Amino acid sequence: MFSSKLTVFLGCVAFLYALPTDVFAQSEDPTLATYISLEDIETTLANAPANRVSDQQIKHVSAGEHGYVGLGVLHRPVKAAGTPIGAIQHHNQTEMYVVLSGSGTLVTKSTMSNARPFNPNSSTVRLLTGPSSSGVIEEGGQRRALKPGDVVIIPANVAHGFSVIDGPIDYLVFRVDPDRLLVLK
Repeated sequence: MFSSKLTVFLGCVAFLYALPTDVFAQSEDPTLATYISLEDIETTLANAPANRVSDQQIKHVSAGEHGYVGLGVLHRPVKAAGTPIGAIQHHNQTEMYVVLSGSGTLVTKSTMSNARPFNPNSSTVRLLTGPSSSGVIEEGGQRRALKPGDVVIIPANVAHGFSVIDGPIDYLVFRVDPDRLLVLK
């Protein structure tokens, strides 16, 4: 399990390495880089509550003229099939998930019902998601079974949620924040 996590992590590093050099800058100086160790990720996951969703931002840094970019880690507990698909839709932020462990079915759709905007002054909006709404995906959409090593890119304004989680799932989330809406960390 450890070697597959390391392989996924190194693959993400290679992907991010291919971005413009200033994407990792913590200031407008493109010669500075941000380092996040595997131990940082594992420690963050180890501190996540096992019985509820935990979304923890590890770093969120300036990408110079490209906005901000961040890395977080999410933990989600088991979710039975047949329950409502609680969803979230980020209005300005694209996310990329890299599954570390566990499995589940992710549903994405352009719309959701009962959409309710998050409080713009909440810590969730300021530190994690930017302007977002929550709601329910009732039917349709694209369904993908996810397992360790899988990568999903979710563009801004795409509603997303899990219809089932077979075993607790942990995944990295890379957040692209072109409008510089989130607080740097």
